Amino acid sequence: MTQTRRTFIARMAAGASAITVLPFAAHAEAHTSDTFHDGAITVHPVHHASFVMETPAGVIYVDPVGEAAEYADLPPPDLILVTHEHGDHYNAETLAALIGDGTVLLTNPAVNAMLPAEMKDGAKMLDNGASTDWEGVNIEAIPAHNTTEERMNFHPVGRDNGYVLSFDGFRVYISGDTEPTHEMLALENIDLCFLCMNLPFTMTAEQAAAAVQEFKPTFVYPYHYRGRDDGTQDPEAFAEMVGDASSVKMAGWYKEGEI
Repeated sequence: MTQTRRTFIARMAAGASAITVLPFAAHAEAHTSDTFHDGAITVHPVHHASFVMETPAGVIYVDPVGEAAEYADLPPPDLILVTHEHGDHYNAETLAALIGDGTVLLTNPAVNAMLPAEMKDGAKMLDNGASTDWEGVNIEAIPAHNTTEERMNFHPVGRDNGYVLSFDGFRVYISGDTEPTHEMLALENIDLCFLCMNLPFTMTAEQAAAAVQEFKPTFVYPYHYRGRDDGTQDPEAFAEMVGDASSVKMAGWYKEGEI
């Protein structure tokens, strides 16, 4: 058990009011959740590219942005992963509100360089292609970048990360912001995938579906699918194009009226 989780349990036992724990029904309404790996891993979509995973190794937050109150009914993070510097993936104020004693912060080098001094101390970074271990989980930094010429300025080669997390018998791929790269298409044995799609920043639903048909994750969440003007992609259309290559999981990434 990590120090963050021990602290959380102790605070709850003491009746701490700083953390709001909702009854199950309210929690389900606030964060529709899915379980995987025989119930060992629970996914809580939050918004756009932000989500939380409860795992046997600890609680993992991915690209947490927005108001800290959006995470108040979830257990605090043992690990925070940040894919890149854009405001819908990285926000220093949100991180400062969420990081607790024992929380590990892992980012790409570009984000690490812009962290506030008090947050940078102890933070870790991974270059494209590098890997590290955390609580028995292997974490690989998968290159995340555009491949279409007119989109290259959004996510250039070598800067941003996707991540593959390898638990005991279960592998998770988090795309970050990217188009299909050689490294993505070469992935193997991915059990759960979070795949972005929006224009002009990442890829179309057609590109995403073709990628899924190539590396065939068992489950895939379409996420990060709102775009500029007419760039929003349709997750239902994506699911139809995926066919039986993967089981598509839908989630309430956006509030009513946002798409």
